[in-house]
Amino acid sequence: MNLDTLLFLLGWSAVVHLCLLAWWFLFFAFAHDYVYRLHSRWFTISEERFDAIHYAAMAFYKLTVFVFILVPYLVLRFLD
Repeated sequence: MNLDTLLFLLGWSAVVHLCLLAWWFLFFAFAHDYVYRLHSRWFTISEERFDAIHYAAMAFYKLTVFVFILVPYLVLRFLD
């Protein structure tokens, strides 16, 4: 695998993952009640706990995308 291929894969991977994160946030923000009702059928969970879990999961996902995809892409782009 050459550098151009790696940059291409990391770049598109960053785009896909950030779009997925944005979709998750928008769906959670605008369809919160629907998502909570759907999950509360399966799990006994308070709404505050549900919000905290989603907020923490979104933060973890964003952090991993930044650390493992976006930062290596930017470093390789500046070294190129």
